[in-house]
Amino acid sequence: MAAREAGVGLGLYLSPWDRHESCYGKTLEYNEHYLGQLSELLTRYGDIKEVWLDGAKGEGEKDMEYFFDSWFCFIHQLQPGAVIFSDAGPDTRWIGDEAGVAGSTCWSLFNRSSAKIGDTDPGYSQRGDPRGQDWVPAECDVSIRPGWFWHASEAPKSALQLLDIYYKSVGRNCLLLLNVPPNSSGLISAEDKQVLQEFSELRRSIFSHNLAESALVTASCTRGDVGGNQFDPHNVLEEGIYTYWGPEENQSDWALFLYLEESVSFNVLQVQEPIHMGQRIVAFHLDILNEEGEWKKVINGTTVGYQRLLLFPTVKSKQLRFVVDKSRADPLISYLGIFIDQFSIRNMSNTSSHTYVNNSQILHQSLYNHSQIASI
Repeated sequence: MAAREAGVGLGLYLSPWDRHESCYGKTLEYNEHYLGQLSELLTRYGDIKEVWLDGAKGEGEKDMEYFFDSWFCFIHQLQPGAVIFSDAGPDTRWIGDEAGVAGSTCWSLFNRSSAKIGDTDPGYSQRGDPRGQDWVPAECDVSIRPGWFWHASEAPKSALQLLDIYYKSVGRNCLLLLNVPPNSSGLISAEDKQVLQEFSELRRSIFSHNLAESALVTASCTRGDVGGNQFDPHNVLEEGIYTYWGPEENQSDWALFLYLEESVSFNVLQVQEPIHMGQRIVAFHLDILNEEGEWKKVINGTTVGYQRLLLFPTVKSKQLRFVVDKSRADPLISYLGIFIDQFSIRNMSNTSSHTYVNNSQILHQSLYNHSQIASI
């Protein structure tokens, strides 16, 4: 009821490792018991958006079998629109860690036959498989706290730590599941809510304005006649996956050129593919035109998928070149954005890691200053 009133989709996790159930350890009896629990959960609480499963077992019950295929069929029968999450899908897969970090290369393609719930290679889960026969996007799970449950002696992660996780999950073609546990009163603690509000404000302040939104965009080649057609290069500045740039067929040089009215400073690149057309891009890089009139590589990446976010030392230019170096098929780009993140980078040219500001007063002042500048 609370989720429905807030407009939030409801998902459920039912752990199969029920050590308190008397029939646990007896394959047939326990699987029947588990299906009964699923029946209750999936028929009494309205529309369920996602069901999370795992293969956890006790050391003394390794020989007991979970009938996952039967569970999957039953879930889809009772809740046809629900997404099922596990090590091996079938609809979305665990990334393989509980840090919320995906691999820098992350394919939504996957071979379910190469994965086994409870015993899947974490590296394979993180990377996915460009030759995979199944479409199983990755999902990253992480807690705002050191563990999955609330403890008075523990503090939540900072907003900047959550932002770093955001870049390494949502920014790597993944879903992000952020656990926020209730406290001993059954409520979300004040410090957790404060961090979530700061995290939301950080993302808004960074990504609310694409610095290239008014750029002139051209391409190395474009399918069809340029000017109003569905593959126009300028489509990459429109938000949404249903408008995009498409090159001529059977080409090998793929590039987009952005000409800005004036030089801008930026340190974040956002790229999106029209994911309903498949995940195609294998490798890409971004260049800027320097003061000597030469193209200089800023950053390179591998997979894109629904969304790729790359953070790098701040650069300044008014001409950009986005190059697709390798693609499984003709590359399609639905969105290109450049942004300035003034919060998570501290002297990044001298260090390979982000420096976190743990003092919330400093972060509040930084956000305030940023909002004042943006309003001028």
